[in-house]
Amino acid sequence: MRDVVGRACMAGLVVGVLVTGLGACTGGSGEGRGDKAEVCTGGAYAWSGVRREQRLTALSDPIRFKKKTGAYTSRLEAVGDAVYRPSVTGTPEGAGAAGVIKALGRHLKVERPLAGPSETERPAQDHFFEYSTGVHEGAYYAWAAIDLVEADFTHTCGDGDPAKGHVRTWEGTGAGFLSCSMPSAETAGHIAAQRTCPAGSKAAQDA
Repeated sequence: MRDVVGRACMAGLVVGVLVTGLGACTGGSGEGRGDKAEVCTGGAYAWSGVRREQRLTALSDPIRFKKKTGAYTSRLEAVGDAVYRPSVTGTPEGAGAAGVIKALGRHLKVERPLAGPSETERPAQDHFFEYSTGVHEGAYYAWAAIDLVEADFTHTCGDGDPAKGHVRTWEGTGAGFLSCSMPSAETAGHIAAQRTCPAGSKAAQDA
């Protein structure tokens, strides 16, 4: 699993349009350079329709402590059988899927690189969640999630026709553990609370 960390709040949502990725590019009719035109190796990206979605990927059984507990290990069972793989359609000639994803990462100003073409996220691999800080008696909930991101792009270089395409990847994955008296700030946490916390608990009521 990529970038798995225990946390109570994942990245917020950002939507925007920005032109990035200016660089050297070569191309044209090929006149004076032989019969084969050179491939564009740079260009500019215009991004639109940036969408972020957090999905619940794994969930613990209901957690109930009868007394204060120093440490806890929970098995997180996969929610569904989805397998996530980054994808790029309409890849500009000479750029490659990895180049497009890196350009999107620069546009979003992400702290860590977005998942690349060779990465795969299988929720079934999320076996355990460990919490080592002492917790009081009561009901708790634990979950894992993936932060998906997708966007449309237009890539222009030189005098050639613009290339239009779409990217779908993810910013990271994470896990959460909270008392059912504390609502989660995450979409996935809300769903987890609804499914595993007592019906009258604050987390379940606010989800």
